Amino acid sequence: MTTDEWMDAIQFLTRVGQTCTPLRQEFILLSDVCGASALVDALNHPVVGDATASTVLGPFFTEDAPDVATGDSIASEGKGEYLLVEGRVLNTEGKPISDAVIETWETDENGFYDTQYADRAVPDCRGRLRSGPDGSYSYRCVVPVSYPIPGDGPVGELLLKLQRHNNRPAHLHVMIEAPGYDKLVTSLFPEGDKYLTSDAVFGVKKSLIVSLDEIHDEEQARQRGFVKGSKFKYLKFDFVMLSNEEKRTAREQHEKEVKGQL
Repeated sequence: MTTDEWMDAIQFLTRVGQTCTPLRQEFILLSDVCGASALVDALNHPVVGDATASTVLGPFFTEDAPDVATGDSIASEGKGEYLLVEGRVLNTEGKPISDAVIETWETDENGFYDTQYADRAVPDCRGRLRSGPDGSYSYRCVVPVSYPIPGDGPVGELLLKLQRHNNRPAHLHVMIEAPGYDKLVTSLFPEGDKYLTSDAVFGVKKSLIVSLDEIHDEEQARQRGFVKGSKFKYLKFDFVMLSNEEKRTAREQHEKEVKGQL
């Protein structure tokens, strides 16, 4: 490495830091597009049996998601095509995990997170709810769409230099926490998206690709809380969490396997 190259790298990293704000995490974005986030996630969360696979957190998580009741919407009206998400939170034995905290966030139909709007007054397209006694959860949102990650900063310039696109396939972020269980950070990716095999941040996993059913029933749409239209998309997904002990054992086994290959 030459002195000029070293200085260019220092200046690039400085600009990455200067781009960060309380609502924009350019360093996480840099980690994501370099594959570092996906690698760290894979090392720390090895796949175990039927447990739900984890994936990258992404740079758009915020701490201010509002609490929503079961069946309520995380998105204000007019943010996109209606979607109902339901399922259960279970352990690896198939038993329900009650009172698990579920945080979820997504873009609107224009491919923007609420934090990307200059006039953001309150959080939108994000929410926090809890699983019921039987592990069930349910909430309304909008059908996610594919979108470009921010390209107006140094990370965007890096992708251009590498001749890589900056698009992510449509996805719904989900993070679940429960006492005694390893925190699950994951995403659900609707099938058919053209960027599923070339995600700019390497976050897609086959087990996280899901299908959306289309429900054409105006009465059911009203009952579910969709105030406009006579149809909505439906996604059913059960999240399976590892206990802290299962996670520790899996990581120790993974480390032994890696050391055995060295």
